[in-house]
Amino acid sequence: MNVESIREYCLNKKGVTESFPFDDVSLVMKVMGKMFALIDLESANYIALKCDPERAIELREHYNSIDGAYHFNKKYWNSVRFDSDADDKLIKELVDHSYEEVIKKFSKKLRNEYDSLP
Repeated sequence: MNVESIREYCLNKKGVTESFPFDDVSLVMKVMGKMFALIDLESANYIALKCDPERAIELREHYNSIDGAYHFNKKYWNSVRFDSDADDKLIKELVDHSYEEVIKKFSKKLRNEYDSLP
């Protein structure tokens, strides 16, 4: 997995936009204005993803490439390195999980807007 392929994977999801709200090396992926991923362009080696708290702990225990995300609430956010034991399939699964974690917290109004997108 690399930065460009993970960026394209994220952008192909419904309602996703990208921006640089923090600095010029932290690419943030949002669904309907809510962040679900941050890709570090400086090291080009990891992505921060939202995660169910219990699953986050399990993942950290099983994979060397997964840790609590730096500068994020480590209860909900994991950092996944591209160059270690997390394969492409797992990384995509974790992107999907992060995306779904954000969508399930949408307000009714935001959910209706999301549902009306093509």
